[in-house]
Amino acid sequence: MPTLDDILENVGEFDRFQKQTFFVLCLLSAAFSPVYVGVVFFGFIPEHRCFSPGVAELSQRCGWSLEEQLNHTVPEWGGRGESFGSRCRRYEVDWNTTGISCTDPLGSLMGNRSTVPLGPCRDGWVYDSPGTSLVTEFNLVCEDSWKLDLFQSAVNAGFFIGSINIGYIADRFGRKFCLLSTILVNIVCGILLVFVPTYLWIVILRFLQGLVSKGYWTAGYILVTEVVGPKYRRTVGILYQMAFSVGLLVFDGIAYAIPHWRRLQLTVTLPSCFFLLYYWCLPESPRWLISQGKNDKAMKIVSDMAKKNRKKMPSHFEDTKFEEEDGRKQSPSLIDLVRTPQMRKNTFILMYNWFTSSILYQGLIMHMGMASGNMYLDFLYSALVEFPAAFIIIVTIDCVGRRYPWAVANLVAGAACLVTALIPEDIHWLKLIAACIGRLGITMSFEMVCFVNTELYPTYIRNLGVMVCSSLCDVGGVIVPFIVYRLVEVWHDLPLIVFTVLGLLAGGLVLLLPETKGRVLPETVEDVENFHGRSAPKAKKIYLNVQTSEV
Repeated sequence: MPTLDDILENVGEFDRFQKQTFFVLCLLSAAFSPVYVGVVFFGFIPEHRCFSPGVAELSQRCGWSLEEQLNHTVPEWGGRGESFGSRCRRYEVDWNTTGISCTDPLGSLMGNRSTVPLGPCRDGWVYDSPGTSLVTEFNLVCEDSWKLDLFQSAVNAGFFIGSINIGYIADRFGRKFCLLSTILVNIVCGILLVFVPTYLWIVILRFLQGLVSKGYWTAGYILVTEVVGPKYRRTVGILYQMAFSVGLLVFDGIAYAIPHWRRLQLTVTLPSCFFLLYYWCLPESPRWLISQGKNDKAMKIVSDMAKKNRKKMPSHFEDTKFEEEDGRKQSPSLIDLVRTPQMRKNTFILMYNWFTSSILYQGLIMHMGMASGNMYLDFLYSALVEFPAAFIIIVTIDCVGRRYPWAVANLVAGAACLVTALIPEDIHWLKLIAACIGRLGITMSFEMVCFVNTELYPTYIRNLGVMVCSSLCDVGGVIVPFIVYRLVEVWHDLPLIVFTVLGLLAGGLVLLLPETKGRVLPETVEDVENFHGRSAPKAKKIYLNVQTSEV
């Protein structure tokens, strides 16, 4: 009996219909980047210092240059003001006092500079930035700097909760309904973010955005892989993720042109309104329709697919009935993920790799945004290396396999983080190259864990296994802002040391997983336990019973 994939071979596995669907969904993937890494530009931390009343007038009277003014009036000023004292403390003196010396103002006020008391920034801060960010608008520095961590953690907490609920909606009500409903909520939250006046509401809306945005990206990924033939499925999935990298480049350019966070938020949100037109542009997944017993609607989409691809569907496929080859049903259970030794090992290693990939990927982006170079150029260079990462995966996974390229990618990412930390700050170009190599490695690892995860679980528990393991990705996303923004206050490159340990350990653990190259997907837990030596079982398929009418 022919299968659904057999029909796709006849009507086109990746022809005009699929290419159009792929293109419009890639636009959706690209639009996800401002939500995922927006904190780099929305929460940019410029150089800052306490505002001290009277300093500007005194500087003008004495004819000081900016550097002279900072040396005389800012505690612990060392050229760039990178210490806590220079950013978060000020001299407790009255700069409006008459008779202050222009050559030694503190000496003329207190007699001894070392005895001048320090206090908090009661009158706010001065920011060396032509634009605005969450940090400059709400003064998220010094004692309130943790609020920026919370801003990014909120969206990742939304990812974590939403991945479970949105996954249910996609399976219960369809990929298309899930896609459109989450797009609409994301647009509403994105526009409201532009106008709400308080930090609390911004965090709430950011959480709601995370609740739905990863859902529409995932629904798009599922839909695009379900409408193409099996030969193109993995490549299309990787290219869909590469569209996210294109979104990073576009986002970087827009952020450079619009350095004000509210205008930037509005600019990256409004184009998403066009995605609502997908109601008329996108098909429902025929595979989902089949799983729901809606065979007529599925065949209508397949017929439209053949027409769009300018292919003629064989007449014996026109009247069909879909049914499962194997009528036995197994109910998925969380305990099945850890019940047997190999399943337990797979689960824990995959969970750790999802966790590590998220921390290193987001962490490197955040850390590079705080580097001493040009934030926009550094972001651009690191985003560009994601394209060779996707190319390397496409070339190696079928020639070399999954395990060794994946392990090497993690090891390279970890080693590159260590090298980046050890390079002095004044050799910024070399530090940037090392960081970009780390970004390439973790991008490869992130993309590979996505599809290898599906290859290591049996059919009846595959979706549950991916959902549980990938949830650790969002847990890592909640933690990573605190790792980056808190540890840099101890030592600027300390987060990179943490990334090194995580990455090297992830690379070593990957080598303990079985190789899945050339293997048929496992059907049962027994298949997983005997993965190394088992013969390839017959894959579960959706069959088409051809119904012919008697003449």
